[in-house]
Amino acid sequence: MRLVDANIIDVRNSYYYNLGHIDGAKNIPYYNLLNNYKYYINKYNVYYLYCDTGEQSLEVVNRLNSFGYNTVNIIGGYEAYLKVFG
Repeated sequence: MRLVDANIIDVRNSYYYNLGHIDGAKNIPYYNLLNNYKYYINKYNVYYLYCDTGEQSLEVVNRLNSFGYNTVNIIGGYEAYLKVFG
């Protein structure tokens, strides 16, 4: 299932992204996104972030939102996604 027109970012490293990811998600590893967020995202769009369990992506979301970005954590991360969409 693909979330149409959603800006989905997988903050896991490329190894785990290549093993499986949410359809349509872009892979921007945790540290790359935190260190270069102005390159990857803008303040005019909404971005949905996830990791394996939702913990690392929540850290990124909190940081980016404190800078004025509009990001949302996917609660439960990729593990929760797999439980629902298999």
